[in-house]
Amino acid sequence: MESFPQQICEGLQNMSESMFVGLCKKVGTSQQVAIRRETIDIGEMVDRRVKHDGIMEMMSGSRKEGFDLKGSDLDTMYWPNDHRVIMDRSQSEYYNTANTTLILSDSSESPPGFTLLQLLTPSRCREVQSSCVRMNGRVYISSSLNRQLTCSLSFPNSTVHGPCGSGVVGGVEYDSAFCFVCDFWPQSASSWIDRCHSWPDPEVVDDIVRNGCHFVAIGHPFGPHENEEWRISFSRAEYKLVYSMSHCQFLTYGLLKLFLKEVLNQQSEETNKLLCSYHMKTTVFWAIQQNTLPHWCPQNLLAGFWICFKLLLKWVYKGICPNFFIPQNNMFLTKVHGSAQNRLFLQLHELYKKGLACLLQSSSIRSYIINVLYNPRLSICTDESMIRSEVDFDILISIIQSTIPTPASSLYQTTKAIHTIEQFVESPMTHHQVVMIQRIAAFYLQSTSFLLIQNIHTNTGVNKQMYIADKMSCHMLKLAAKFGCISDMLLIAMYYYKTLRYREALSVIELTKVKLAQPYLMYNGRVDRERYTEAVGGQSWSTKMRQAVAQDIILNNEICYISELIPEQQSGLQNGAPASFVPVFVMLHFLEFLCYRHIDTTLSQAALDELQVLVHHDQGRYVCGISRDISWEILGICQQMTGDIQAALYSYQQSLTQDPYHCIQTATQRRIQDIVQSTQHQ
Repeated sequence: MESFPQQICEGLQNMSESMFVGLCKKVGTSQQVAIRRETIDIGEMVDRRVKHDGIMEMMSGSRKEGFDLKGSDLDTMYWPNDHRVIMDRSQSEYYNTANTTLILSDSSESPPGFTLLQLLTPSRCREVQSSCVRMNGRVYISSSLNRQLTCSLSFPNSTVHGPCGSGVVGGVEYDSAFCFVCDFWPQSASSWIDRCHSWPDPEVVDDIVRNGCHFVAIGHPFGPHENEEWRISFSRAEYKLVYSMSHCQFLTYGLLKLFLKEVLNQQSEETNKLLCSYHMKTTVFWAIQQNTLPHWCPQNLLAGFWICFKLLLKWVYKGICPNFFIPQNNMFLTKVHGSAQNRLFLQLHELYKKGLACLLQSSSIRSYIINVLYNPRLSICTDESMIRSEVDFDILISIIQSTIPTPASSLYQTTKAIHTIEQFVESPMTHHQVVMIQRIAAFYLQSTSFLLIQNIHTNTGVNKQMYIADKMSCHMLKLAAKFGCISDMLLIAMYYYKTLRYREALSVIELTKVKLAQPYLMYNGRVDRERYTEAVGGQSWSTKMRQAVAQDIILNNEICYISELIPEQQSGLQNGAPASFVPVFVMLHFLEFLCYRHIDTTLSQAALDELQVLVHHDQGRYVCGISRDISWEILGICQQMTGDIQAALYSYQQSLTQDPYHCIQTATQRRIQDIVQSTQHQ
């Protein structure tokens, strides 16, 4: 009998280890999480330096924290860099008011965590000017007015959701918040600094405090000025706190997110959505800081989860969820109260009575518990290097690299970007940050090449200028292809097509075609693992990219690459899409078709036939869902060029029925209209 508690203890540890391994597969190992964070951070750092005078951008929420869970929102914060919030008028001495708009935070009448924003100096921003209201002889920025005006700035047709503009693009839900930045730590959060004895480390605390906070456009529903108030946002501080967690603590947070989605939110319609991911994060923060669990390790993962669950249960019982930075801000005040609070507590208490067995209700993690229940003596290896293979890491890096920095629209911006990258190269970086910098550098070199030749043509340059610009452009494109992937070669072919060198373009296309036909090609996260490992396993990522990795062709919509796509790029720009993502195989056949039209019509038709088969019959392997609108469009353009009007009409109509990810509907409708009008005049 004496050994019984020991058996339970061992069983719990085994179950925790099994859960640790399962969550590493689902959420990511510490190395995978680090790759996601490092690559996002380095991209944002380059972006911030390039756009110093414009609208700054920061990813927030779960993706920024290092998660890649299915159904995760894309959360982004935007703020004008020439506007600064100060906490006290004396802080104005730190700014040059000739080029900085100053805003004063006045929280004297607001509930904890909220404030009014008084405009102290004139703003050149139209949305800020239109959001101003007068109160007691002073000018304030109204959060409700500002929210309505900025809601659809990042994506058209967004709807207001809390302080954000929300919607779905490419099957991914997004939340975009336009806010203001403050370089100072709020006085109302000073108690947080005093609480940080054991966690986080002093240097993390200093870094967080030094970087200040943001203000997002939503007031407190019980505050005296709900429509004018702004909420203090600690998004930057929060992701730095998550970064400072151990991997076991991070996986506990991940487990709570899954538990919320798959168990708590499935309890009943009445209580669904009363709790959110932010509440889960807050429980983990408090549990770590209060040192409730001395050792956060794989064997204790479920113990950590249970501590957080009990804390949540206590908060719901009391109707108080204290904000981690400003505890006086009760985040349950507006939602979890009255009868809803009672129902939620009863549901949580029923789960509490079941103990850890309540996790069996979670569809994606129950197998890790059942595994141990059926095999109590199962030996579990928690060595992370054994959980994920080399191919898994390569797939992750290739997917991350398919995202891009904010497209630059001028030679000044691209030159500044390349200069910024040079500075980063000279500073210490992790291996994965170097990889991301290479990708960003390739993108800006390609943009510079096309902008350079575009500017020379526009300014009707003399032959010598044309010759120099052409040599520079070719050199930059070849350089980009050297530390890029297989698909970067097609940018060289596009450039040759643009400068009427059709045979040279076709020779690059043929070379690219051979590489894309390799059985070990990695594209869109898909790969034959065995053949890939056999061909390039153990080699550097740079070598793997050149030999075995392809990505979509990214076109900056402000740059003309192929004249045939100008209407689509213009339509995208007008409707909020800064870039177009063309599947590499679609672009390959498109370029082949265009070049052969000037050399051999039979081969041109053969390229079109291949493109048609691809677009009509692909099941998502080479043309993913978000690229189907532009793929059908390109097919229609080719068909229209050959005079196959009926086929072109069908393709354009198909383009209109796809997910409108590239916002090209205006161009598509115009092309259909042109066809209809031309047939009527015949």
